[in-house]
Amino acid sequence: MPKQRPKVLEQHITAQSHFFKVEALHLEFSNGERRVYERLTGGQAGAVMVVPVTADGQLLLVREYAAATERYELSFPKGAIDAGETAQQAANRELQEEIGFAAEKWQLLKEVTVAPSFFGGVMQIFVADELYPSRLLGDEPEPLIVESIPIEQALSLIDRPEFSEARTIAALYLFHQWWQNRG
Repeated sequence: MPKQRPKVLEQHITAQSHFFKVEALHLEFSNGERRVYERLTGGQAGAVMVVPVTADGQLLLVREYAAATERYELSFPKGAIDAGETAQQAANRELQEEIGFAAEKWQLLKEVTVAPSFFGGVMQIFVADELYPSRLLGDEPEPLIVESIPIEQALSLIDRPEFSEARTIAALYLFHQWWQNRG
């Protein structure tokens, strides 16, 4: 049986940066307990991640610097949904900016969250198929390195230390399941 949602007694911004705001939520639960939760807000349009599949059965990934881990990470193309874009339009734009391809066929695999107790952002994960060359200028500070791996070897990415981002791992498993079940 679903519980009654807590009552929001107060909410206000406690800190902010160029990308995020920290919001304090003063909540009262149905049993009378009160708590203050903090959550990150920002990027309300959401984000996308794309698993690009080439005609010869390769998955394309990008290697780019991640400031939080202070190393180069290997992941699928991803980025924010800009104002006025649909998720699929954002996915196609990110694909062109990061790996120099666009796609004719799209499949939404799943919408995922990360740490939903603290961050409300959602990411939609797509498969992009029937790729064709198309490049858009992106906002990356340096050229991204594009790597490919045969679909049959894709799960071996799990063993690579630079393939560690949870959403990318989720995308890999979602893709693998979809690929095995496609008709």
